[in-house]
Amino acid sequence: MPKQPVLTFRELVHILKAHGFLFRRQAKGSHEIWFCPQSQRFVTIPHHSGKTIKKGTLHAIMKDSGLSKDVFRGR
Repeated sequence: MPKQPVLTFRELVHILKAHGFLFRRQAKGSHEIWFCPQSQRFVTIPHHSGKTIKKGTLHAIMKDSGLSKDVFRGR
């Protein structure tokens, strides 16, 4: 079984933008809400510059986005 990817905020935003997600609004604290008009899905991501996103948080983002895990692995 392949390992879960390790991504930073910038890498995650790049993936989301490439798959139709748009910045919707700033959430409480250092979080952002992104929306995909095609799939009608919302994703909340933490904006902690330079840090990698924690494993559990990234898993929840992957699930909420509805995108394949391979998309996040770069395949």
